[in-house]
Amino acid sequence: MLLWVPDWPVLAAVADAGHDPAHPLALIEKGVVLACSPAARAEGVRRGQRLRDAQSRCPALRPLPYDPGADHRAFEPVLDRIEAVMPGVQAIRPGLCALRARGPTRFYGGEAAAGAELLRAVAVPGARLGIAEGPYTAEQAARAAEAGGVLAVPPGEGAAFLAGLPVSALGDEELAALLRRLGVRTLGGFAALEAAAVRDRFGEAGARAHALAAGRDPRAVQPRVPPPELEVALAFEPPLDRVDQLAFAARQPAERFIAGLRGAGLACTSLRVVIDDEAGGRSERAWLHPRWFSPGDVVDRLRWQLQGAMRGGEQLGAPITGVRLVPDEADELGNHEQGLWGGAPEERVHSALSRVQSLLGHEAVVTAAVGGGRLLDERRVLVPWGEAEDSGIRPAGAAPGAPWPGSLPGPTPATVFAEPPPVLLLDETGEPVRVDERGALSAPPSLFAPAERRATSDVRAWAGPWPLQQRWWDPARHRAAQRLQLVEADGTAWLLLLEEGRWRAEGRYD
Repeated sequence: MLLWVPDWPVLAAVADAGHDPAHPLALIEKGVVLACSPAARAEGVRRGQRLRDAQSRCPALRPLPYDPGADHRAFEPVLDRIEAVMPGVQAIRPGLCALRARGPTRFYGGEAAAGAELLRAVAVPGARLGIAEGPYTAEQAARAAEAGGVLAVPPGEGAAFLAGLPVSALGDEELAALLRRLGVRTLGGFAALEAAAVRDRFGEAGARAHALAAGRDPRAVQPRVPPPELEVALAFEPPLDRVDQLAFAARQPAERFIAGLRGAGLACTSLRVVIDDEAGGRSERAWLHPRWFSPGDVVDRLRWQLQGAMRGGEQLGAPITGVRLVPDEADELGNHEQGLWGGAPEERVHSALSRVQSLLGHEAVVTAAVGGGRLLDERRVLVPWGEAEDSGIRPAGAAPGAPWPGSLPGPTPATVFAEPPPVLLLDETGEPVRVDERGALSAPPSLFAPAERRATSDVRAWAGPWPLQQRWWDPARHRAAQRLQLVEADGTAWLLLLEEGRWRAEGRYD
């Protein structure tokens, strides 16, 4: 059984955008007409025409961009209505789907009765149904049926039904044009050719088309399996206003949430928690995990999110009416199985840090990550334990390996000072080394000493300076500095920063 809805893309676009279906409409993809309304066809618009040609035939034509997403979304409710009365539907494309006919025919007492019930459940104007021994023959029967009608091809008569159709019904314009040049204009004439000769002349694609023309369609209906519902929703009546109550109420649903994912062979690596309160507010946050979420991890994230929404750290702003747990990202469970020798040390570390985090708060346990920025203190970013290291800490265009003018080339200093200490940089005469407006040193560096060390040491080698200009277009955040590298007599290397006339140690090469 094959259901076909003519002009489905147009119907979906009309329903999505609210256009008048009686007006000449055309869906355009890459400058070509993909589908058009009956009013446009009456004016000479055809599929495959260029937009300018179509508008010359129908000046009142209203072109609309084709949105495949809207097309699929609009067809999904149709599939749901079909599955409500006949399970096992296969969506071929929006507007075209197939079912196995044997079960519905036996249940409803015949092909005509089953087809009438299917059309009634679909409730789409102009839908047609074809019933035959193969999907291709059933599709041609649906196209030959009247609007809202059923056309059944008796068993064994598929070849005779297809014989009078033109070769263009195969859907291969190149093959159809070649067959017409050879004098073969109908599917019956094509099916009468010897199969071996067709294979030799047209290859495997021609052999498949020859089998379809003869009513031999080896394809079977592959019914879709609805994906499992993985998200879990909780509703509280009356609303709850205490974090401990909410955490207790969410423990069993969290176990059900993780069990559902495991049943589908998945492990949740990114969790979205949506919390609705009685005042109409909504708190929504995505939580990441270095491995995968357990039921306890889910409850902890819910509690942390609620604690973050507290006013003054004592009570919630409004009682909570509902919570949704949505798996934003899920990976195959097999990718997270234990290795041959297990992962006990890693598990103990994760368990201990997660326990401390649950006691002190989400941002109380952090790990270091490399972020975006040209200065070292900007590139050192502390990320809460459990979140991905690259989640929003690099600016756009600062991907690893990408060109980054003004950045410090490697290797970078091993020690980065949270508060860069002042240093002393002198020339041979004992005068402070300065940098003029052209970026040149006043004299070669000769003596160096950090602030905590009174005695100076000789400078063995130095390089620079390199100017650093950040946000020159923003007076409030503009930053101008000079960088210099040097090596002391004992071999210790430093990265210095000159800003506002003062030298400071940005980092040390240990």
